[in-house]
Amino acid sequence: MTTAEPPFDDAPPTRSWPSWAGLARRLQWPERAFERARASGKAEDDTRLRIFFVMALFAAGFLTLGIVATRAALFSGLDLGPAVSALAPKARADVVDRNGEILAMDLVHYGLYLHPREVSDHAATRAALLTALPTLSATRLDAVLNGDHPEDYVIGGLTPEQKTRVHDLALAGVVFQEEGGRAYPLGDTGAHVIGFAGKDGTGLAGAERAFDAPIRAAEGKSPISLAIDLRVQGALQDELTAAGDHFSVLDAVGMVVNVRTGEILAMASYPAFDPTAPGKASPAAMVNHAAATVYEPGSVFKVFTLAMGLDSGVATVDRMFDVHTPLVLPGQIIHDYDKGDRVLPLWEVFTHSSNIGAARLALLAGADRVDHYWRAFGLYNAAPSELVESARPLYPKRLSENAVATMGFGHSISVSPLAIATGMTSILNGGIYRPLTLRKLEAGQAPAPGRRVIQESTSRTMLNLMRLNVTNGTGRKADVNGYRVGGKTGTATKLVNGRYGEGHSKNLASFASIFPTDGPLNSDRYYVLIMMDEPKPTAEIGGFTTGGMVSAPIAGRVIQRIAPFLGVRRVAVIDDGKAKSAVPDTSDLTGGER
Repeated sequence: MTTAEPPFDDAPPTRSWPSWAGLARRLQWPERAFERARASGKAEDDTRLRIFFVMALFAAGFLTLGIVATRAALFSGLDLGPAVSALAPKARADVVDRNGEILAMDLVHYGLYLHPREVSDHAATRAALLTALPTLSATRLDAVLNGDHPEDYVIGGLTPEQKTRVHDLALAGVVFQEEGGRAYPLGDTGAHVIGFAGKDGTGLAGAERAFDAPIRAAEGKSPISLAIDLRVQGALQDELTAAGDHFSVLDAVGMVVNVRTGEILAMASYPAFDPTAPGKASPAAMVNHAAATVYEPGSVFKVFTLAMGLDSGVATVDRMFDVHTPLVLPGQIIHDYDKGDRVLPLWEVFTHSSNIGAARLALLAGADRVDHYWRAFGLYNAAPSELVESARPLYPKRLSENAVATMGFGHSISVSPLAIATGMTSILNGGIYRPLTLRKLEAGQAPAPGRRVIQESTSRTMLNLMRLNVTNGTGRKADVNGYRVGGKTGTATKLVNGRYGEGHSKNLASFASIFPTDGPLNSDRYYVLIMMDEPKPTAEIGGFTTGGMVSAPIAGRVIQRIAPFLGVRRVAVIDDGKAKSAVPDTSDLTGGER
């Protein structure tokens, strides 16, 4: 008598099992099928069933892998939304000039990593990498090669060309990882105004920091347009760099502004740096002196003083001022650079650049008027600008008689070139104070409304006075035939150890210019500011380091180069053979155009 075997189930159980027990029972079902095939005495059924089952498993596996691979290739990231983008910094939009030329852009860069345990010949790998990447730190490379970490970071920011150069060496243990990177194709051109961004995609300086939010929000979809004109920027920076090198200056500043719109078309600071590698620049080169440094400006400040005196009605262009003898104040004596020998009308105080005359005008106006106009011109605050580098001024908190007099000719107050440009454009644009901007105004877009600070008639008179100063005064070397250039020179003796330096070795030489000076007050005209800090005397300028000898010619060369780009019409000057009078006709200074 044989014992009957228990019956087999031919179908998966329908009864509910605990999770693990149910899973085990279901996995036993194929094996029971094989046992039934053996019990029937048909070995071929057993073999065929096993082969079929294995093939089915492989087919299911390959099908699953194929679906996953296809999905990853075609739809990677589309359904992950913010979870993926949060893993890496957002792309930054391109930054372009007003004509669409690239100033800054995102490019793929690579980080180089090394697996030191996979390197068989450390010396050969070291030599090959240092040859392929001259900027690679040998100290850093040695630390990685001799380290115990399975993988270590060697250098980042490699361009695709640099990566290919290293990859072609086929070095064991060398791997690359893609990383975000910001590229500045112009090198040091416009470096201070464009600025730079960090490796995490955050703007750290210049326009990159000023417009960090909109640049990030655009995420590379549309560029951010600046008011900068690359052609104007290039000409300005080229002339500033050449002059800075020639005169061995401590630093220098250049700006070009459309006074009607308030757009900054160019801003340069000397010395410059490469924003692609800001860490390699000296701290001094990183400073945007146009916005972040304050200077005692010297006689260019007389533009503010005369505008105040004329607009308030304290003086007219023909009012006479005694400059024959020095102005004696408590503990201070004010002299003129060139000794005057007579009484001068106010217009000649301007063209002669008389410190005594400007000081007497400021004293005549009084502390209250000076305080009112200085505030109106924005001279007591950091220049309102998108640039976070904009520096606050230094000025006396109490306007004593000495302070009022010396501020009249640009001493006892230190302001940034950006603040000077912002205040002075309000004098030259018809009398409206508005912040200067780095953003391009689109076609038909009106400039910021601003606020009126002087009358239109005062603005016209100041334009005429500045033109007269170039034709008959201290700004002659800035004149460019046909472009009706106006301007004001400035030579500020710098404080050294609490005292004003002797001689000419510590001067700030400046020239503030405007062109064309004619035309309607609401037309486009352009302000050019040049400041040279501590220029060294040279033979061709007779050893003088004044604004008229150093900075005025630079401004003239800049104007000659940029005027065609700006569409300024050149007017032919007819020489009638008559000698220019030393005493010009000033009857229309307060009226028409000069």
